[in-house]
Amino acid sequence: MASRPPPRFVVRRHDDAGPRQRWLWLGSAWLASLLLTGLLVGLLTRHSSPAANDQRQLRALNAQIDDLKQQVANLQRAAQVNDVATRSLRGTLAQREEELSGLRADLGFYSRLVGGDAQRAGLKLQEVKLQPITGSHGWNLTLSLTQNAKRDEETVGNALISVEGLRGDKVVTLDWPALGDAALKDGLPFHFVYFQQLHGTFVLPADFRPTRLHILIQPSSGDPVDRTVAWGAALSGDITTAQGDQDAQP
Repeated sequence: MASRPPPRFVVRRHDDAGPRQRWLWLGSAWLASLLLTGLLVGLLTRHSSPAANDQRQLRALNAQIDDLKQQVANLQRAAQVNDVATRSLRGTLAQREEELSGLRADLGFYSRLVGGDAQRAGLKLQEVKLQPITGSHGWNLTLSLTQNAKRDEETVGNALISVEGLRGDKVVTLDWPALGDAALKDGLPFHFVYFQQLHGTFVLPADFRPTRLHILIQPSSGDPVDRTVAWGAALSGDITTAQGDQDAQP
């Protein structure tokens, strides 16, 4: 019996351990790469966190600065409003004080007019006021005359004014004819029962320095009133404190 030739092919069992090992190595490498990437990110984050913190702190500080600037602007506006209100209040108070002073003066005027001043019940020079005429040596003069209302009598007469002052080093008196209108050479006329304001205008020489006004109020009947008023007092309209003021009325 003839022998069989040896088989040309050898049949062996398939071994799948090789591919499994390859996949295992690939998975391990991928996992290792993930771990390495995580470590690197952690290291980078750890190293960059101070800069990030600085940025956050800077933003917070900038926000606080903006808030403080807004508060300062609000306070400045409030201060401006308060300043305006304070100036307005001061102006109002000054105006009220002026009105009150005027009312007091009016009260005194009418009190004397109706007989509150028993010692001066007759003709009286109540007010003397001077006002300069701009751009000239002229002056506007206002005289307020009163008499006690209990008299209930008409008073007629004239008021003569003279000005005393210095011309060079000499004391000089300028009488009314040299000061006033030629049509009013006899003085400023008055005609009233209770009170009247007289208005006159005169011009002084350029080299004349006035110091006092001399006012003679001469009624057609009764005693005259002779009054000397300091120039400064006449400018302020306050003749009650003028030095040298005097009445010739008994």
